[in-house]
Amino acid sequence: MIVPIGSEPPPFFSVIMPTFNRWKLTVRAINSLQAQTFQDWELLIVDDGSRDGTYDFVTTETDHDKRVRYHYATNRGLPMARNIGLLMSRGKYITFLDSDDEYMPEHLQIRAEYLAAHPDVELLHGGVEVIGSDMVADKHDLSKQIPISECVVGGTFVIRRDLVERLNGFRNIPYGDDADFFARAEQSGAIIHKIDVPTYRYNRMESDSLTNRVAVTFRSL
Repeated sequence: MIVPIGSEPPPFFSVIMPTFNRWKLTVRAINSLQAQTFQDWELLIVDDGSRDGTYDFVTTETDHDKRVRYHYATNRGLPMARNIGLLMSRGKYITFLDSDDEYMPEHLQIRAEYLAAHPDVELLHGGVEVIGSDMVADKHDLSKQIPISECVVGGTFVIRRDLVERLNGFRNIPYGDDADFFARAEQSGAIIHKIDVPTYRYNRMESDSLTNRVAVTFRSL
């Protein structure tokens, strides 16, 4: 059970940002959130065991912004980092911003307006601009590549809090935890909508991203 904490009214969005050893990119991602036209949000940065000075650089950027919280954890991987963020979150809706990605300035505004017009929606997703390769490993056969257009992108998920609680967050699997969450949401009968306005910038240029590491692993076999 995820229980909101604190006495202040909860924000509309809780934005969860897992990161690991990529302080420069994390700062860029944070700046894209702070530049949003919609400002009713909190940011939960979950540092998954970085050793590159992420804390020093990130807190320098965020000390002045009380909407930002930083949590350092031992390295346990992306799904568990997301779940830590879920436990810390207070928002009505929970969304994500991977530390190597960016929001366009109107990203949250468009989604807030959509959700206000469709309050029955429990999971909203979609709206991606891909920077770099548009092919990723197929979760059903990691030796094969498929277009991102055939996938769901976890960074774009906007999840109503009661659905997160009902599904108990993300399962700790090595690849495709976002697709697994989406499939379980479908199976639960959740109301799911897709939005196609491409305001989430999905960066495929970094060699240490999970999808790129998976591709390299299987090319080397």
